[in-house]
Amino acid sequence: MNKEITIACITDLPELVVLLNDLFTQDIEFVPDWEKQKNGLEAIINNSEIGEILVLKGDGKILGMVSLLYSVSTALGGKVATLEDMIIHQDYRKQGLGKELLGEAIRFSKERNCLRLTLLTDFNNDAAISFYQQFEFKKSDMIPMRLVF
Repeated sequence: MNKEITIACITDLPELVVLLNDLFTQDIEFVPDWEKQKNGLEAIINNSEIGEILVLKGDGKILGMVSLLYSVSTALGGKVATLEDMIIHQDYRKQGLGKELLGEAIRFSKERNCLRLTLLTDFNNDAAISFYQQFEFKKSDMIPMRLVF
């Protein structure tokens, strides 16, 4: 299979929303909502200052995606990234594509001069935790807290 990882463009939007629907169906905190996912993805795609979405393409379609969202850490004194919404299409899992996509996201973050890459995963998703630990991600002593409006 001929594969490539590129930055998402607006024409990728329908396939990305389908992937997010699959991801949020598995999630313990979020619920799929086509319109909200479309709006969020569109905001990222249209403004690279907010972040960038990497897409893994092959077989004439999107096989996987990962979002990198940017902010500034005063503790580190510079740009940092948050890795969100990483998913491989269900028909293409267990083929090493997740490792390929995550490796590229790490390389891409470094290339963008990010000083840290942070991610959240469900606390009970041992498979995901183990996967990220293979790339030297460590559990943080901090816990996420949210105020949703």
